[in-house]
Amino acid sequence: MTTLGILGGMSWESSAHLYKLLNQGVAARLGGLHSADVLMRSVDFATIEVLQRSGDWAGAAALLGAAGAGLKAGGAQALLIATNTMHKVADEVERMSGLPLIHIVDATAEALKSAGIRRAGLLATAYTMEQDFYIGRMAHRHGIEVLVPEAPQRAEVHRIIFEELCRGRIVDASRSYYREVVRQLAGEGAEGVILGCTEICLLLDPAEEISPVPLFDGTALHAQAAIDWMLGA
Repeated sequence: MTTLGILGGMSWESSAHLYKLLNQGVAARLGGLHSADVLMRSVDFATIEVLQRSGDWAGAAALLGAAGAGLKAGGAQALLIATNTMHKVADEVERMSGLPLIHIVDATAEALKSAGIRRAGLLATAYTMEQDFYIGRMAHRHGIEVLVPEAPQRAEVHRIIFEELCRGRIVDASRSYYREVVRQLAGEGAEGVILGCTEICLLLDPAEEISPVPLFDGTALHAQAAIDWMLGA
C-alpha cells in the first residue's frame, strides 16, 4: 500500500466521513486488520472560508500548497484535496506540493461515463456551481454537460452547506429542499445529479434516496479513486 496525503478540514465534518470511507474501502479490499495508510493535514476552515469569500484564491492556493509540501516531506506519495471547492486551486496545489493529485472531478466523471450519463445536474457551493473550474473540466476533459439550479436555489443550496452541514447540523427541511432541487434538475434534462460538495452526502445518501435520477456522491467516488491508487487498482 502506498501512502496518501490528505488536505482536510474544509470542513472537518466531511473530512471525517472521507477518512472513514478510505479505511472501510481498504479493509474491504484487503481484509483482516488492514486500514488506510494516510497522512492528513487538517486546516482551519475559518481561514479558508475568509479567503474564499474575499476572492483571494492565490492566498488559499499558497496555504494549501505549503500544507501539501509538508505532507510530501512526511512521506505522502500522492495528494487528495478533501473538498470540491478548493479544486479551484488544484493545479497550483499540485505544483507547490510536488505531489500528483487525485482530482475529484475526474473520479466523478468516470462514474458518470460508466453509467452512460452525458448531462448531469450539480449541487455544490456557489463557487463550484458558478465558476468554471468544475463545470469546465467536466465539459472539456470528459464531454459531460453540467446543469446548475437557478440563482435563488444556488444561494440556498450554498447557505445550507455553510450554515448547516459544515457545522454538523442535519435539518429535515433542508433535505426536502435539496430533493426538490434534484427533481427540478431532472425535469430540465439532467440524467443524473452530482452531489458536488463533500458535505452533501451527510444530507442525501444515494444508497437510500428515492430519486428520479441517479445521484453521484463525489466524496465516495473520490475515496474510491484514492483507494484504487493506494492499492494499485
